[in-house]
Amino acid sequence: MPEVRCSVANCEYWAQGNLCSADEIMVEIDAHANANTKEEFAGEYGQNTGHKDHATKSSETCCLTFKPKKSEKK
Repeated sequence: MPEVRCSVANCEYWAQGNLCSADEIMVEIDAHANANTKEEFAGEYGQNTGHKDHATKSSETCCLTFKPKKSEKK
């Protein structure tokens, strides 16, 4: 798997050095950003539907793998 850089430090998969530690990465176009998918189904979403989209620039894409870190209990 290629090295994936991420600066979203409040993500469950964020790792030291701004790296993503997720086993799979799901990237979608913004038009599908609010699709009813959960992070545990992200890999299946892209593989099973067979849909393909086109983006003309990176700002039209988003990472659906994001999962907020669990709050530390005090």
